[in-house]
Amino acid sequence: MKFFSKMERKLGRYAIRNLMYYIMIIYAVGIVIQMLNPAFYWGLLCLNPQAILRGEIWRIVTFLIYPPMGSMAPLGSSMGVMMSDLLFNGIALSLYYSLGTNLERTWGAFRFNVYFFMGVIGHVLASLIGYIVFRQPLILTTVYLNFSLFFAFAAVYPNLEFLLFMVLPVKAKVLAIFDGIFFLYGFIVGGAADRCAIILSLANFLIFFLMTRNLNRINPKEIKRKRDYQAKVKILPKGASRHKCAVCGRTEADGENLEFRYCSKCAGGLEYCQDHLYTHRHVTEEIKQLNE
Repeated sequence: MKFFSKMERKLGRYAIRNLMYYIMIIYAVGIVIQMLNPAFYWGLLCLNPQAILRGEIWRIVTFLIYPPMGSMAPLGSSMGVMMSDLLFNGIALSLYYSLGTNLERTWGAFRFNVYFFMGVIGHVLASLIGYIVFRQPLILTTVYLNFSLFFAFAAVYPNLEFLLFMVLPVKAKVLAIFDGIFFLYGFIVGGAADRCAIILSLANFLIFFLMTRNLNRINPKEIKRKRDYQAKVKILPKGASRHKCAVCGRTEADGENLEFRYCSKCAGGLEYCQDHLYTHRHVTEEIKQLNE
């Protein structure tokens, strides 16, 4: 954690702000290419380890244009099929843009950049190692990379709900568990190269959270502190609330799905609900004294 904080202080100014905005543009270009000439991507742009070793190093970047929902129906296909592909890709772009931008707001641009590009490097290594070591040419797209974004989002916002099939509300952590089971099954039944691809392509999730998560939660002193806190909470007066948004005044009693976070930039340890955590005006000591 200290090492990562030092890196952020030294290199944070080089981080790409609003990274997902540029990634969405790249995906949009990929959709156009898939519609006009799908063979162009697989022939010149995909993450082909054999071609990379022949000197086509641009592929370690250009493979990122592969759209989230995969191949598009080419021009000339029925209008219904083309519109369906465009609709599903549009929904996927909106989803991943939301996931990425929320992660960047929570972590900051530098940490999100590190997480995303660690995933890109993992894909390149998986492809090269699969070919060099296991003699299997793995041509990876952006599927694992997009899943790694969702895993990170589910870890940060586990109780946020998605509408499955636009109807059924399902918490992010539940969807992440099902996705994890899917990858675990692929790891068990797959070959050595496939296992390598799964491990390295999703390594950014494991490595990043080991580097940045607070491991004090397994410290005996921290466990005792939490138990003492929970014991005090049990004797709160009836109707009292533990959390309250400093902007709208809502508490956990106003909705079981409400989430509250403290703002590190506000004086006095003020707490905000999820709707005002990123939109509120930071309260300095001077403003606090004036209000008092």
